[in-house]
Amino acid sequence: MNRLLLTALVLAAPLGLAACAGDPPDAAAAGPATAAPTRTASAVDPSLPTVTVYKSPTCGCCTSWVEHLRENGFAVETVDTDDVQAVKAEHGVPQDLQSCHTGVVDGYVVEGHVPAADVKRLLAERPEAAGLAVPGMPVGSPGMEQGDTVQPYDVLLVGDGEPSVFARHGR
Repeated sequence: MNRLLLTALVLAAPLGLAACAGDPPDAAAAGPATAAPTRTASAVDPSLPTVTVYKSPTCGCCTSWVEHLRENGFAVETVDTDDVQAVKAEHGVPQDLQSCHTGVVDGYVVEGHVPAADVKRLLAERPEAAGLAVPGMPVGSPGMEQGDTVQPYDVLLVGDGEPSVFARHGR
């Protein structure tokens, strides 16, 4: 095998490891072209509570979502774990509402790629609920950016009964 080609293959191999286990196959295979845009740090808003995010240590989209929260004024503590499922079970996240990471903020659970604006609205309105969820990993949600492509998705308010739509995006 050509030495240059072998070097390229060795260097390219780790790119797929940064994707979440639940990433759509085309997103992981696309490599650097699907990486989140360069982000600029912004100041923490002291009026906002800290968000604790439980995520896989190798998940690139989870890291991008954490950066999205930080860009929107949240202080974020990350907890890398190889057993995110245990965290979801501990916080009562139903299987059909799960995504790749779980956040906890001021008594609420924030599951998946929920926009920071919706988290801020949740904290301002303080509904009686367990929290918010964006099931799966919709393209175009925070942390799942792929150019201008946005797959329509709902942010669900999760409580004791059936989830209800808290916000709609990409429509």
